[in-house]
Amino acid sequence: MVNKVILIGNLGKDPEVKVFDNNNVKGSFSLATNEVYKDRTTGEKKTITEWHNIVMWGRQAEIAQKYLKKGSKVFIEGKISSRKYQDKDGADRFITEIKVDNFQMLDSMGAEGGSSQSSNPPTDMPDSQMDDDLPF
Repeated sequence: MVNKVILIGNLGKDPEVKVFDNNNVKGSFSLATNEVYKDRTTGEKKTITEWHNIVMWGRQAEIAQKYLKKGSKVFIEGKISSRKYQDKDGADRFITEIKVDNFQMLDSMGAEGGSSQSSNPPTDMPDSQMDDDLPF
């Protein structure tokens, strides 16, 4: 059996990051993906937007918080996870999330722009020099 998801889309909001007592970091955001098709009867171009709840942990969450913002384009690999929880009124709620295994930023960084960034940029280098040292 395989549980693998690959998405390319745009962030619907800035990543929200929580740091827990054990210093584990969780990042989450919504991701919009679009499917464009031509309506057979009218010939009109139509777009369907799907929204995905994205969750990442640890270093990936820290990188997402630092480099991603609403509208950023990203490539995400992960798996689908569904869970049940109770809201503040005690009602059962269900949520489906994409738990990230790997991601890559597809937007160039700033006016210095060059290549897009991966989820593992060097942490000891100023942002303006990061693009120059990437192998692609």
